[in-house]
Amino acid sequence: MKYKLLGVLYLVQGMPYGLQSSLLPIYLRGVGLSFTHISLTKVLYLPWLLKVLWAPFVDQHWTKRTWLLLSMCGLGMTCLVCTALSPDENFLLLAIVLLLMNLLASVQDIAVDGLAVIILNRKELGYGNTIQVVGYKLGSVLAGGGFLTVMHIFGWSNLFLLLATVYFLATLYTLSAPDFMITANVFITKVKYKNKTLKRLEILKMMFLVPGTLWTLGFVLIYKLGEHGATSMFPLFLLDHGMSPAELGFWNGMVGMTSSIAGSTMGGVLLAQKRKLFNLLRISLMLRFLSLCYQTILLTVYTSELWYMTAAAVLSIIIQHFIGGLVTTLTFSLMMHCTKGADERIQATHYSFLATMEVLGKLAFSTVIGGLVDWTSFIFCYLLFIFLSFMPLIHTLYEPRLQF
Repeated sequence: MKYKLLGVLYLVQGMPYGLQSSLLPIYLRGVGLSFTHISLTKVLYLPWLLKVLWAPFVDQHWTKRTWLLLSMCGLGMTCLVCTALSPDENFLLLAIVLLLMNLLASVQDIAVDGLAVIILNRKELGYGNTIQVVGYKLGSVLAGGGFLTVMHIFGWSNLFLLLATVYFLATLYTLSAPDFMITANVFITKVKYKNKTLKRLEILKMMFLVPGTLWTLGFVLIYKLGEHGATSMFPLFLLDHGMSPAELGFWNGMVGMTSSIAGSTMGGVLLAQKRKLFNLLRISLMLRFLSLCYQTILLTVYTSELWYMTAAAVLSIIIQHFIGGLVTTLTFSLMMHCTKGADERIQATHYSFLATMEVLGKLAFSTVIGGLVDWTSFIFCYLLFIFLSFMPLIHTLYEPRLQF
């Protein structure tokens, strides 16, 4: 029952990301915006970088169920507002609503992750993190590639109306969730401090004293740099070379993300077989490095006039997403293992801090990569992606002495 609940929660949590990472860039490029402007829309993810600021509040007040109900109901309301807005006519107002959507989704993320840390034991982390990643990506597929594929049929407003319905149904499901959802409030104020600043400093100190935190922090900051740059720019490269938005929605959004889900599932299965986490990480990171080399070579020879070139491009998307899903599941398992060593009063905050750094690592580079492509070239940027994808592989050589 706990796996089913987490699956539903992570499914709806992934929808705002898919909407903004898969649908919006293709739509904006289709109406003529530059790579620089499209990359700057990553600023909308700012709440994900700042969520560690309100994570202690979610940790200390009310129950996880309450936060989930409030955040998902709010997400449903923002989707209803989006039905009346159009990206080409009300982009600024739409951007504000999407920023609010990300804020609510970040609150939901804190509550779901905190719940997962509490209800999953160490033996369940492999399957639990597979459900986390697969559910999140499935939501991303439905709201991103799925919506992009059928958008010309249903239209912008109807798709957001459907998304609002999904959020309200998820809210009702959470309301009827079993007893383990009603977790006791854990107040950090059990330890009496005289002022709020000292309390926050104490929380920060407790987080960094958790074994393996610094090593894990460094890894999550760099592990997606090269991959995320490639996955965000390659679809735009194909769009500029003749592939239609509907085709991209199908191959990159639907097929690519399905491949990513398959990779994430394999990661969970391998962990459940008690394979050593760091050995799996090193192998998957090396495979990702080789896949980026393949995609870089493809950029130099690609032409849409030859069918086998298109097939090679689609194959590169499938391979890249599969390996990316595998790496992601292993990384989130690593993060949750690390958080399990934290004081239970700050576990949601600790995990949110690591997750925030993971988002920062992805967005800090992808926000400027569009400008870098405009200024230089795709080939130059892909050589940079290859270099960046090698960094986390080197990082794993300095394995911390932890029971992972």
